[in-house]
Amino acid sequence: MRFPSAEPHKEQTVGTRSLAEVEEAFHALEAVGAGPAQQTQLSRGALTGYLWALGRGDPAPVTGASCEGAPDLPLLTAEADAAVVQLADATQRTIPRDYIQGVHDALAWVCGHSDLRP
Repeated sequence: MRFPSAEPHKEQTVGTRSLAEVEEAFHALEAVGAGPAQQTQLSRGALTGYLWALGRGDPAPVTGASCEGAPDLPLLTAEADAAVVQLADATQRTIPRDYIQGVHDALAWVCGHSDLRP
């Protein structure tokens, strides 16, 4: 699946958060798990979600869909929703549950669906 070309983030936002907030969240989480031995599937999923939201990762972390540039709020929300579906139905899960949870938590925060930042 390939999404249409995404426009750059307007007014320096990523989802509903400022670009600076998302960058800071990514760097803070990256610092905590500085090496592969310190990272968990949950933190790897969250880091991947942040990178994709920032437009630095392709394809999308759960669905594998591609988009050019940074994903907009509808695409971010769709990917978070896809994570919810996979979390709820183990038969559809193709990647580790904790990884999907990390992606979901990061994207839910970026989209403004949660105030808990991974």
